[in-house]
Amino acid sequence: MPAPYVQLPATDRVLSPRTGWTRAHWEAVADALLAGVAPYATPGFAQYRLPGRAGWSGVVCDGLEGYARTFLLAAFRIAGAGGDVDPRLVERYATGLAAGTDPASGEAWPRLTDCSQQMVEAASVAIGLHETRPWIWDRLDTRVQERVVDWLSGFVGHRTWDNNWRLFQVVSEQFLASVGAPYAQEDIDGGLDRIDDWYLGDGWYTDGDGRNFDYYNGWALHLYPLLWARIAGEEDGDRAKVHKERLTAFLRGYAHFFGGDGAPVHQGRSLAYRYAAVAPVWMGALSGATPYAPGLTRRLASGAVRHFTERGVPDERGLLPLGWYDTFLPSTQPYSGPASPYWASKGFLGLLLPPDHEVWTARELPLPVEEADRYTALPVPGWLLHGTRHDGIVRLVNHGSDHNPPEPGPASDDPHYAKLAYSTHTAPESAPHAWERTVDNHIALVDTDGRAGRRVRIHPLGTGDRRAASWYAARLPGDDTEYRIETTSLLHGPWEIRVHRVEAPPGVTVREGGHALADARQPAAHTGPHWATARRLDGLTSAVVGLYGWHETAAVARDFEANALGPHSAVPYVRSAALPGGRSVHVTLVVLSGDAVHPAELHEAVSVTVDDGSGVTVRFPDGTELRA
Repeated sequence: MPAPYVQLPATDRVLSPRTGWTRAHWEAVADALLAGVAPYATPGFAQYRLPGRAGWSGVVCDGLEGYARTFLLAAFRIAGAGGDVDPRLVERYATGLAAGTDPASGEAWPRLTDCSQQMVEAASVAIGLHETRPWIWDRLDTRVQERVVDWLSGFVGHRTWDNNWRLFQVVSEQFLASVGAPYAQEDIDGGLDRIDDWYLGDGWYTDGDGRNFDYYNGWALHLYPLLWARIAGEEDGDRAKVHKERLTAFLRGYAHFFGGDGAPVHQGRSLAYRYAAVAPVWMGALSGATPYAPGLTRRLASGAVRHFTERGVPDERGLLPLGWYDTFLPSTQPYSGPASPYWASKGFLGLLLPPDHEVWTARELPLPVEEADRYTALPVPGWLLHGTRHDGIVRLVNHGSDHNPPEPGPASDDPHYAKLAYSTHTAPESAPHAWERTVDNHIALVDTDGRAGRRVRIHPLGTGDRRAASWYAARLPGDDTEYRIETTSLLHGPWEIRVHRVEAPPGVTVREGGHALADARQPAAHTGPHWATARRLDGLTSAVVGLYGWHETAAVARDFEANALGPHSAVPYVRSAALPGGRSVHVTLVVLSGDAVHPAELHEAVSVTVDDGSGVTVRFPDGTELRA
């Protein structure tokens, strides 16, 4: 259902044959979001206290978050229009600055302290002030300017978390430098130098030490260095050139993360930021660091925002709820407050490009998945992207990102990182009761009480053309013994073949699930010898076919309120007989398709041979052979 709160202009199918969207649509969505939060402002407009679950930093910090993150959107809207907006919008945020930095206002923002949430929000304030300088900063009373400087100065010489937060300090202190206020150059240089330690090549950073690959690579680690360059006037400097080269490298693969319906792959944390996924796409165009033709930039960005708008985002109140489409708290983090989703503002960075820029005037071009089936290997994060033209689905096969610190640090599993696969059309079962069972996109040892082992720390073994591999150390509940499970994924046509080499004690079973389907209504479930399927009313089908090493009986696990994409969900899975102990091989065909799926025929037509050395050869009906 289209977002009822947003009044969109008429579509233009000549300029934008894929989405119909123009710059006017972007302005309409931005205006609707800014209008939606206005009723929740405090009297002095320094805080926006939105309804919803409070974040762990408290209600005042949540109110600051509401101001800062929507100010970022307002800044792009104001600057992109050359100040030609409703003057009440400019006044609203200028008034909020005055009240937020006035200890006597009753709405004062918390002071910046080491590693405080206020540091995140201060960076948005600094960026917004830079971009709107002629309309807001330059017109502020001197006393207000001094108070703003005093508040932002809480960064100087202080400590942030050692991850993307280092960049909040960089942009904020650079703003201080730009207005002649005291700052520490060593903080700026130190932050920019530190992220170099996390750059692993091909456009990919890990967010802090470890294997932390997700959308923060684009909406933070690539974004802030080039925003810093804008503030510093160093857009052509040597450091900026390095970051432009890295962003260009990242974007070469990034277009493959988006499905034909515009949806980004559903993986990683902070997914409630939604539109922020297109921020690096706009930054590429803004900084001249993009491999995309202008028409592809707009197609990708417009498609993503349109995807959410067509599915009721923002909601009937004009707000961005904590979730993907509707409110769904299991897909959020405990630090997320009701205004956290407004980091989505980063997705409107393109409004800084003038209306006559070719990104707005060029004819839309198709996404990669709209042109042909695509296989994209991303060796640094350990991912394979797999897009199919006929249904527009993009699948991410995960053999590398687990969001854990390096060994020997403590490790845990998270449904948004631990799965074998993600996609543009599905989400993991992330509610606590479902995560306890962890059926979908996971191969697990299951004890006699039905308790499953976890895929906690992923050890990559390599990613290449249509194949990737990794292993993890499985532990059964109450048993510290580690059992190695090694998985190789092979892609062929619309299918993923998973070859598992499993170590296990006697008596346990092995279970593997496919993609979780979720919808407003219960997906249909079907099972047969060695196979199971779940199917939505729109035809989207998830299937698993046990090709080797599985018991004849397969099943579908149903759940309720477990998935961000809908209240009813279903996961097809296969299971082995009780194992004698030692090593075994299990081969599964995993399907996620918009086409009709015939699992019984696939089970007969796809053959598997396992040799004495546990080498596996898979033969497909078209004569193709793949070996793991």
